[in-house]
Amino acid sequence: MPLHPQAKMVLDQMAALGQPPLGTLSPAETRKNSKARQQAQRTGVTPPPVHEVSDRTIPGPGGPIAVRIYRPTAAPALPVLLWFHGGGWVLGDLDGSDLTCRALANGAGCIVVSVDYRLAPESRFPAAADDAYAATQWVAGHAAELGADARRIAVGGDSAGGNLAAVVTLMARDRGGPAIVHQALVYPVTNYSFDTASYRENAEGYVLSKASMQWFWDHYLGPDGDGRQPYASPLRAPDLSRLPSALVITAEFDPLRDEGEAFARRLQAAGVAAVCTRYDGMIHGFFGMSAMLDDAKRALAQAAQSLRAAFAR
Repeated sequence: MPLHPQAKMVLDQMAALGQPPLGTLSPAETRKNSKARQQAQRTGVTPPPVHEVSDRTIPGPGGPIAVRIYRPTAAPALPVLLWFHGGGWVLGDLDGSDLTCRALANGAGCIVVSVDYRLAPESRFPAAADDAYAATQWVAGHAAELGADARRIAVGGDSAGGNLAAVVTLMARDRGGPAIVHQALVYPVTNYSFDTASYRENAEGYVLSKASMQWFWDHYLGPDGDGRQPYASPLRAPDLSRLPSALVITAEFDPLRDEGEAFARRLQAAGVAAVCTRYDGMIHGFFGMSAMLDDAKRALAQAAQSLRAAFAR
């Protein structure tokens, strides 16, 4: 279908900011522009209330990791979702995913632990993945302190954060835990490759371009990194069996569309209960734009329902 009118409106608003394309500036300058764009999109938006939000640090392999913990109610032994923000492993922070985490906490009835993992190029692969796995281990080991149920842990994320969530499930399987019951992957990066139909169809003009994705990968891997490793490209893992159930959400006008859908098919072929939904007419990043896009509200509700179902099993 054609680009959704609401998605076109978002693209027009971004263009009006007059920012250079992603991947044409330094990481520091790109982060500054990314924050400005997020703030512009959230002008006048009231964050949905949750019972409690708290910030703290937890131990990590490269130093303390900042996390933000969202609790929807005061009830004990709630299930818990670790959320990893997007941003190509180079951009993003806890504030950028605040609205998403609030919506998921309320919608899924779970604690959400948002993880501020190390960013590239200051910390290259596998630093972000190592932090994501360490945070998952910490949550499992401190569930009682959090008022969480260690038997009901899920992971999720969007874009590069979806990559980290998928990688964490591989690490947890390969390393003997912790047990994860579900993975919610929103337009995840799953493969170090730029040769798909969705890359050719959406190489530029829809928020994330082929050139910017190459820029992100270059910063994440550095000159010596190997993007073909499964902990960088989970689609390349030889074995995807014995992984938690999955929801994979993709967007029609997104270079990452095909690799996300290919990952869902590989999960299904390996016997994993995986559901894949493409949101036609949508662009990369739409999931975090619930204040402007009706389909973002629907996708958030779908993700919340998939989590509720997994937590109830």
